[in-house]
Amino acid sequence: MMGFAPGSTVRYRFHRPDGSEGQVHPLRVLADDGVELVGWLPAGTTILGTRLRDGRLMRDVPLADRFRLPRERFESTWRGTSNVRRVVDGEWSAVWWFFDEDLRFTGWYVNLEIPLGRTDDGVDRIDGVLDLAVAPDRSWEWKDEDEAAAAVAAGRLTTEQLDRLRAEGERVIRLVEAGSYPFDGTWTAFRPNPAWPRPEL
Repeated sequence: MMGFAPGSTVRYRFHRPDGSEGQVHPLRVLADDGVELVGWLPAGTTILGTRLRDGRLMRDVPLADRFRLPRERFESTWRGTSNVRRVVDGEWSAVWWFFDEDLRFTGWYVNLEIPLGRTDDGVDRIDGVLDLAVAPDRSWEWKDEDEAAAAVAAGRLTTEQLDRLRAEGERVIRLVEAGSYPFDGTWTAFRPNPAWPRPEL
């Protein structure tokens, strides 16, 4: 597939294991060669989020129930940190560069994901629950290990998928510790064009 044109908007979609769609985040394309997509999601962008059908957010639910109760999508806003995202076809992770409101780089987040491929308007993934947080000095820590275990217990992920996600995390950790791309300073000084509107769903 041809790469998406710089400046265009693509949809970064998360699916559930049953195939239904979850969150959708619109990204402004910064670069894309047909395999490696880099996009921009500024704070304040309208997204499709997910919550439980009774209106509660996932973090408000006991861990044992978090992946068992039915969810719904709703229009929401990406809050807090703006970010650059790198998504590579076939890789079980995506790297997010976080920036504060003054566009100072505050660290990387490695979102471990199961790739599902591309469509003509975006990329499709399953969120792997387990993640890595990487500070600007390249110190790192696993995130959400308890949630990942709960997702397996609830049938949201298989043990084999979680093993592969963890192996992907360990591969990325080696890049982090070596200071290799994408943890070599690339994109850390990024500044968006102030004339750009926010990407739209």
